[in-house]
Amino acid sequence: MSTKADYQEIITEYKDQVRLLREEVAELQDAGKTKDAANKRCLQKLENTNEDLDKSNEELKKAEAQIKGYFTGIKSQST
Repeated sequence: MSTKADYQEIITEYKDQVRLLREEVAELQDAGKTKDAANKRCLQKLENTNEDLDKSNEELKKAEAQIKGYFTGIKSQST
């Protein structure tokens, strides 16, 4: 039969395991929060980059239209 000391040893071992598991859970939660924050920053950068790209494309279209209008004006003057 198991003695009281044996049970105490088992209980102590389980307590240690529970403590270690709680620490691991806390570490994983912290890592998850860090990952979420990094993902949020990356998403914000991507959204800003997309906005910049859209603005650049609009400016490019305006510049192309101006150049086309300029050359169209030169062509009509020469004829």
